[in-house]
Amino acid sequence: MISKVFDFMKKSKSSIQLNNASILDVLSSSSSTKPKVLHDVFINHRGSDTKRNIATLLYDNLSARNLRPFLDSKNMKPGDKLFDHINRAILTSKVAVTVFSPNYCDSYFCLHELALIMESKKRVIPIFFDIKPSQLDVMTEKVTCSDNEIQRFRWALQEAKDTVGLTFDSCKGNLSEVVTIASDVIVERLVELEAEDEDV
Repeated sequence: MISKVFDFMKKSKSSIQLNNASILDVLSSSSSTKPKVLHDVFINHRGSDTKRNIATLLYDNLSARNLRPFLDSKNMKPGDKLFDHINRAILTSKVAVTVFSPNYCDSYFCLHELALIMESKKRVIPIFFDIKPSQLDVMTEKVTCSDNEIQRFRWALQEAKDTVGLTFDSCKGNLSEVVTIASDVIVERLVELEAEDEDV
Protein backbone atom coordinates (compact mmCIF):
# COMPACT_ATOMS: atom_id res chain seq x y z
CA MET A 1 0.00 0.00 0.00
CA ILE A 2 2.73 2.46 0.96
CA SER A 3 4.58 1.75 -2.28
CA LYS A 4 1.40 2.53 -4.27
CA VAL A 5 1.08 5.88 -2.49
CA PHE A 6 4.75 6.61 -3.13
CA ASP A 7 4.39 5.71 -6.84
CA PHE A 8 1.38 7.99 -7.13
CA MET A 9 3.30 10.86 -5.49
CA LYS A 10 6.27 10.34 -7.82
CA LYS A 11 3.90 10.56 -10.83
CA SER A 12 2.42 13.76 -9.37
CA LYS A 13 5.79 15.57 -9.09
CA SER A 14 5.31 17.64 -12.24
CA SER A 15 2.22 19.33 -10.80
CA ILE A 16 4.03 20.05 -7.53
CA GLN A 17 6.43 22.48 -9.20
CA LEU A 18 3.50 24.40 -10.71
CA ASN A 19 1.65 24.45 -7.40
CA ASN A 20 4.71 25.88 -5.61
CA ALA A 21 5.12 28.59 -8.24
CA SER A 22 1.48 29.60 -8.00
CA ILE A 23 1.59 29.66 -4.18
CA LEU A 24 4.69 31.87 -4.21
CA ASP A 25 3.15 34.10 -6.91
CA VAL A 26 0.08 34.69 -4.74
CA LEU A 27 2.26 35.50 -1.75
CA SER A 28 4.49 37.93 -3.64
CA SER A 29 1.66 39.66 -5.49
CA SER A 30 0.20 40.80 -2.21
CA SER A 31 3.23 41.85 -0.18
CA SER A 32 1.12 43.69 2.39
CA THR A 33 -0.87 40.52 3.09
CA LYS A 34 1.18 37.84 4.78
CA PRO A 35 -0.19 34.33 5.22
CA LYS A 36 -1.51 33.64 8.69
CA VAL A 37 1.25 32.12 10.81
CA LEU A 38 0.26 28.64 11.94
CA HIS A 39 3.66 27.39 13.12
CA ASP A 40 6.68 29.05 14.67
CA VAL A 41 9.14 26.62 13.11
CA PHE A 42 9.09 24.03 10.32
CA ILE A 43 11.42 21.06 10.85
CA ASN A 44 12.77 19.76 7.53
CA HIS A 45 14.56 16.42 7.90
CA ARG A 46 15.16 12.96 6.43
CA GLY A 47 12.94 10.71 8.49
CA SER A 48 14.97 7.52 8.12
CA ASP A 49 18.06 9.31 9.50
CA THR A 50 16.65 11.68 12.10
CA LYS A 51 13.00 11.14 13.02
CA ARG A 52 13.83 8.83 15.95
CA ASN A 53 16.46 11.15 17.37
CA ILE A 54 17.15 14.82 16.69
CA ALA A 55 13.95 15.74 14.81
CA THR A 56 11.57 14.40 17.46
CA LEU A 57 13.72 15.65 20.34
CA LEU A 58 13.80 19.11 18.77
CA TYR A 59 10.03 19.06 18.26
CA ASP A 60 9.49 18.04 21.90
CA ASN A 61 11.93 20.65 23.21
CA LEU A 62 10.27 23.44 21.20
CA SER A 63 6.80 22.30 22.27
CA ALA A 64 7.93 22.35 25.91
CA ARG A 65 8.90 26.01 25.36
CA ASN A 66 5.30 26.73 24.25
CA LEU A 67 6.31 27.15 20.62
CA ARG A 68 4.36 25.71 17.68
CA PRO A 69 6.76 23.48 15.70
CA PHE A 70 5.73 21.49 12.63
CA LEU A 71 7.04 17.95 12.24
CA ASP A 72 5.26 15.77 9.69
CA SER A 73 4.93 12.74 11.96
CA LYS A 74 3.48 14.86 14.78
CA ASN A 75 1.24 17.29 12.87
CA MET A 76 -0.20 15.24 10.01
CA LYS A 77 -3.10 12.84 10.24
CA PRO A 78 -4.23 9.98 8.00
CA GLY A 79 -6.06 11.47 5.03
CA ASP A 80 -4.03 14.71 4.90
CA LYS A 81 -2.74 15.51 1.42
CA LEU A 82 1.03 15.25 1.81
CA PHE A 83 2.31 18.07 -0.39
CA ASP A 84 -0.60 20.43 0.29
CA HIS A 85 -0.19 20.06 4.03
CA ILE A 86 3.60 20.36 4.03
CA ASN A 87 3.66 23.28 1.57
CA ARG A 88 1.10 25.14 3.70
CA ALA A 89 3.12 24.41 6.85
CA ILE A 90 6.30 25.80 5.25
CA LEU A 91 4.59 28.93 3.99
CA THR A 92 2.85 29.60 7.31
CA SER A 93 5.91 29.06 9.52
CA LYS A 94 8.10 31.88 10.78
CA VAL A 95 11.44 30.05 10.57
CA ALA A 96 12.74 26.71 9.34
CA VAL A 97 15.23 24.23 10.71
CA THR A 98 16.83 21.97 8.15
CA VAL A 99 18.46 18.85 9.56
CA PHE A 100 20.92 17.64 6.93
CA SER A 101 21.97 14.01 7.32
CA PRO A 102 23.77 11.36 5.24
CA ASN A 103 20.65 10.31 3.26
CA TYR A 104 19.01 13.74 3.06
CA CYS A 105 19.94 14.38 -0.58
CA ASP A 106 18.54 10.99 -1.63
CA SER A 107 15.05 12.29 -0.95
CA TYR A 108 12.97 14.23 -3.46
CA PHE A 109 10.69 15.29 -0.61
CA CYS A 110 13.49 16.76 1.53
CA LEU A 111 14.88 18.68 -1.43
CA HIS A 112 11.43 19.89 -2.46
CA GLU A 113 10.80 21.22 1.07
CA LEU A 114 14.23 22.87 1.20
CA ALA A 115 13.68 24.59 -2.15
CA LEU A 116 10.29 25.92 -1.06
CA ILE A 117 11.78 27.14 2.23
CA MET A 118 14.51 29.02 0.37
CA GLU A 119 12.15 30.37 -2.30
CA SER A 120 9.83 31.73 0.36
CA LYS A 121 12.82 33.45 2.00
CA LYS A 122 12.39 31.90 5.42
CA ARG A 123 15.03 32.39 8.06
CA VAL A 124 16.81 29.02 8.03
CA ILE A 125 18.83 27.33 10.76
CA PRO A 126 20.80 24.42 9.25
CA ILE A 127 21.91 21.51 11.41
CA PHE A 128 24.54 19.30 9.81
CA PHE A 129 23.92 15.92 11.47
CA ASP A 130 26.72 13.44 10.70
CA ILE A 131 27.47 15.23 7.42
CA LYS A 132 29.60 18.17 6.29
CA PRO A 133 28.14 20.96 4.14
CA SER A 134 30.62 20.11 1.37
CA GLN A 135 29.10 16.60 1.12
CA LEU A 136 25.64 17.89 0.19
CA ASP A 137 24.62 17.45 -3.45
CA VAL A 138 21.58 16.18 -5.31
CA MET A 139 21.94 12.45 -5.84
CA THR A 140 20.77 12.35 -9.46
CA GLU A 141 20.93 8.56 -9.54
CA LYS A 142 18.46 8.40 -6.63
CA VAL A 143 16.27 11.47 -7.21
CA THR A 144 14.33 11.26 -10.45
CA CYS A 145 13.18 14.68 -11.62
CA SER A 146 13.60 17.25 -14.36
CA ASP A 147 16.79 19.21 -15.01
CA ASN A 148 15.00 22.36 -13.82
CA GLU A 149 14.21 20.71 -10.51
CA ILE A 150 17.80 19.50 -10.15
CA GLN A 151 18.98 23.10 -10.65
CA ARG A 152 16.37 24.35 -8.18
CA PHE A 153 17.47 21.79 -5.59
CA ARG A 154 21.18 22.55 -6.11
CA TRP A 155 20.49 26.27 -5.71
CA ALA A 156 18.60 25.62 -2.44
CA LEU A 157 21.41 23.39 -1.15
CA GLN A 158 23.98 26.08 -1.96
CA GLU A 159 21.89 28.68 -0.10
CA ALA A 160 21.83 26.37 2.92
CA LYS A 161 25.59 25.68 2.68
CA ASP A 162 26.17 29.45 2.69
CA THR A 163 24.22 29.82 5.95
CA VAL A 164 25.95 29.42 9.30
CA GLY A 165 24.60 26.34 10.99
CA LEU A 166 25.16 23.89 13.79
CA THR A 167 27.14 20.68 13.37
CA PHE A 168 26.72 17.41 15.19
CA ASP A 169 28.80 14.25 15.04
CA SER A 170 26.95 11.36 16.69
CA CYS A 171 30.25 9.60 17.46
CA LYS A 172 31.51 12.52 19.56
CA GLY A 173 28.62 14.84 20.36
CA ASN A 174 25.92 15.11 23.00
CA LEU A 175 22.50 14.98 21.31
CA SER A 176 20.71 16.65 24.20
CA GLU A 177 23.17 19.53 24.06
CA VAL A 178 22.74 20.18 20.32
CA VAL A 179 18.93 20.05 20.68
CA THR A 180 19.08 22.63 23.48
CA ILE A 181 21.46 24.87 21.52
CA ALA A 182 19.29 24.60 18.38
CA SER A 183 16.17 25.44 20.40
CA ASP A 184 17.92 28.47 21.91
CA VAL A 185 18.95 29.68 18.44
CA ILE A 186 15.39 29.22 17.15
CA VAL A 187 14.01 31.30 20.03
CA GLU A 188 16.60 34.03 19.31
CA ARG A 189 15.60 34.10 15.62
CA LEU A 190 11.90 34.29 16.50
CA VAL A 191 12.59 37.21 18.85
CA GLU A 192 14.58 38.95 16.09
CA LEU A 193 11.74 38.45 13.61
CA GLU A 194 9.22 39.83 16.09
CA ALA A 195 11.42 42.91 16.62
CA GLU A 196 11.74 43.39 12.84
CA ASP A 197 7.95 43.17 12.45
CA GLU A 198 7.49 45.82 15.15
CA ASP A 199 9.94 48.16 13.36
CA VAL A 200 7.94 47.98 10.11
